[in-house]
Amino acid sequence: MFEVRELGLLPYQEAWDIQKEIHSAIVAGESAPTLLLVEHPPVITFGKGGGRQNLLYSESTLAARGFELYDVERGGNVTYHGPGQLVGYPLFPVGRRVLRFLRTLEGAMISVLCKLGINATGSPGYAGVWVGTEKVVAIGVAVRRDVSLHGFALNVATNLQHFETIVPCGIPDRGVTSLTKLLRRSVTIEEICPLVIEAMHAAFKKPSTDLKRRSHEL
Repeated sequence: MFEVRELGLLPYQEAWDIQKEIHSAIVAGESAPTLLLVEHPPVITFGKGGGRQNLLYSESTLAARGFELYDVERGGNVTYHGPGQLVGYPLFPVGRRVLRFLRTLEGAMISVLCKLGINATGSPGYAGVWVGTEKVVAIGVAVRRDVSLHGFALNVATNLQHFETIVPCGIPDRGVTSLTKLLRRSVTIEEICPLVIEAMHAAFKKPSTDLKRRSHEL
């Protein structure tokens, strides 16, 4: 069984603190596996692959424009999170099956897009979910003490111009897209959340308890 907690719009550091708290509880056997769903204010994160060379503006300029910057332990390069993007942090026991876990996450996101009539796929050599040469879901995880951290970021109604501050994921010849752009209509986080939860249930084949939390307090 895993729990689902919807945290609403939350600063990156606060969500990261919640991740670490729940992760420690899972490792200690004091918490069920948990999927956190959240939006962030504008933030740029750098994975273990680095990525500062893929910033297109100075850090001081980005800070002045309201972007926070963080180094994190997930795999991958530089990425952006912001309003209109549904970020999922599955804190699940993974053990050594990291590649299988990544592929399962990818498959869950592809099934969400399929339900919306979007033909999305993985791309050999690249993480995430793509429509043609444009990424719609970024995926990057870490596994510590056999339990996962970080996860996926689905562009729902994201301001795609914000991605112009970076070379997304360090891939210069590919772009990004969103559900709003692909479907040519307004799409909301509230519309997409149930589809994501359902897809995660099916992909990981475990029932869940949905604890809808609009507060970050656990």
